[in-house]
Amino acid sequence: MPVYLLDKELSFPVPEDANEEGIVAVGGDVSPERLLVAYRNGIFPWPARGYPLLWFSPDPRFALAPSRTHVSRSLRKVIRKGQLRVTADTVFSDVITACAAVPRPHQQGTWITRDLQEGYFGLHELGYAHSIEAWRDDQLVGGLYGVSLGKTFAGESMFASEPDASKVAFTTLLGHLAMWGFRVVDCQVHTEHLARFGATMWPRDRFLSEWRAAVDEPSVLTPWHLTMSPEEALEQLQPDV
Repeated sequence: MPVYLLDKELSFPVPEDANEEGIVAVGGDVSPERLLVAYRNGIFPWPARGYPLLWFSPDPRFALAPSRTHVSRSLRKVIRKGQLRVTADTVFSDVITACAAVPRPHQQGTWITRDLQEGYFGLHELGYAHSIEAWRDDQLVGGLYGVSLGKTFAGESMFASEPDASKVAFTTLLGHLAMWGFRVVDCQVHTEHLARFGATMWPRDRFLSEWRAAVDEPSVLTPWHLTMSPEEALEQLQPDV
């Protein structure tokens, strides 16, 4: 199947037309405006060294519903010690910079290019991109960032400079998303880390159906404020079984 080459027009083919590798289109830019169109349609960018910019809608898609999150007993014990504080949208640029600096197995450099960072900075200014930060005292020790439209959250990357910091941040986010009535968290591709939280492979048809319904809900375009501590957010999530 041929792959669509993007031009200056801010549009994409329907994600169901992705090729066998899940590629919907190539090329284009990563302006906030184009990123918004992509995410609204369940498409995400993934730069690869030596290739034009790639835009994906894989089948199946790794995703989870916040209301069905699993948190392991060991992580629950870490959270209940109350040693980390979690905030949102206080140091977005620090979080994305830290995520870009994380060494990835079998990967040279980072896929979070400077252009892509600038695109997400723009989305953050518009109220669509958010960061979740884990702190030990006044030191940033972990976090994640992603894009939210309607009742969806597309997770992009995590980092941790001490064990379990990103997991505590993610759990705190998931508790809030469950309380706020969010329906889909897009995890994009399989990782064991996210599988432990209950993420599973969804057929593309199921993912897009859930995504399109949830993304049409009203978006809150203000910085996120977390009203629950990690321990309180944990109580919004089902016990590990």
